[in-house]
Amino acid sequence: MWIDGLQYANWSEKIFRQLREGSVDAVQVTIAYHENFRETVLNFEQWNRWFEQYPELIMKGQWASDIGRARATGRTAVFFGFQNPSPMEDDIGLIEILHTLGARFMQLTYNNQSLLATGCYESYDSGITRMGRQVIKEMNRVGLVIDMSHSGDRSTIEAAEISERPIAITHANPYDWSPALRNKKDDVIRAVTQSGGMLGFSLYPHHLKDKSNCTLDKFCEMVARSAEKFGAEHLGIGSDLCQDQPDSVVEWMRVGRWSKEIDYGEGSAAAPGFPPMPGWFQDNRDFGTLETGLKATGLSQAEVDGIMGGNWYRFFGDSFGPVSDP
Repeated sequence: MWIDGLQYANWSEKIFRQLREGSVDAVQVTIAYHENFRETVLNFEQWNRWFEQYPELIMKGQWASDIGRARATGRTAVFFGFQNPSPMEDDIGLIEILHTLGARFMQLTYNNQSLLATGCYESYDSGITRMGRQVIKEMNRVGLVIDMSHSGDRSTIEAAEISERPIAITHANPYDWSPALRNKKDDVIRAVTQSGGMLGFSLYPHHLKDKSNCTLDKFCEMVARSAEKFGAEHLGIGSDLCQDQPDSVVEWMRVGRWSKEIDYGEGSAAAPGFPPMPGWFQDNRDFGTLETGLKATGLSQAEVDGIMGGNWYRFFGDSFGPVSDP
């Protein structure tokens, strides 16, 4: 079972077919960066059209059991998530409605300070806000996973402590392996994993050692060392694959509507667009290469199976339903 904890591709029939060629059983897709509620609903609508157009390739995922249905019918289950709390605007009541529509993950921040927490690009992290505590409680209640991938250290640790259900960092790597504002220090990863949460390893080049030149061996060895530190059962893949996206999308991701200036984030003024992916992971057809690389590190077959998807499957099963469910 292969599950990707996060992608933001420029979706098309080509990519849907590559998901099947790569035997990817489930994927979480970002359907909001800075969109408000109404704009996010339009993105749900677009996916409904794709489900109608390509029913032999993809299906809507809402529960972990949908992954079994997808596998049995040769399809990929698609789960929805937000990289910003903007779809709930400033209305806590929209959380349950968004979950009902199919959302299963929501980041409390995207790089900047939000109404809920502090993003990883801010110079001072004030932690989870008053509203953030209430939103965490409501997300716990309905089964919307708290994602801290773009949040600051203090905010992430506090979220793990406050949440009564395990949280996730869906796409990041250890900071000591590749220093980047988006990568996570050991105490942050430990706070998430020790409370039962998940870390999804990112293949986005700005998060990798040697960037686009990162080798398969280096990446897989990092995963193996992380398994020793934090427990293989808390690890997965969150590739952050942004396949076929035009560079204009990078501007929307990083800037949205909050600035009149271009924010190059972890890139540079000379290279504001998407960096080239490593040669060994170009698209969803390369998940088999990744599995082979993980096996070569000495991880057991059970550990590799978990990292490639089994751990996400268990986490999905524990996380997506309301707390009142038996």
